[in-house]
Amino acid sequence: MLETSLSQLEQLVSDLVQKNQELAERNEQIGSELAQAKDENESLQLALMEQEEKQGATAARIQALVERAGGTVNA
Repeated sequence: MLETSLSQLEQLVSDLVQKNQELAERNEQIGSELAQAKDENESLQLALMEQEEKQGATAARIQALVERAGGTVNA
């Protein structure tokens, strides 16, 4: 009986060690994916800021053209 219990305990410990290793590997993979996602997010935010700046500059140029055209029409 004691031998059976000891064998079962050894098997359970072995199973737990294996599961722990699997979880550690998965955790490392998820950490890597998270770092990659953070880098991508930062790149996207920078690209968005650049687009917003370009749109602002374009809007200002369009506004200036509209004002010039309006001044010409009124003259």
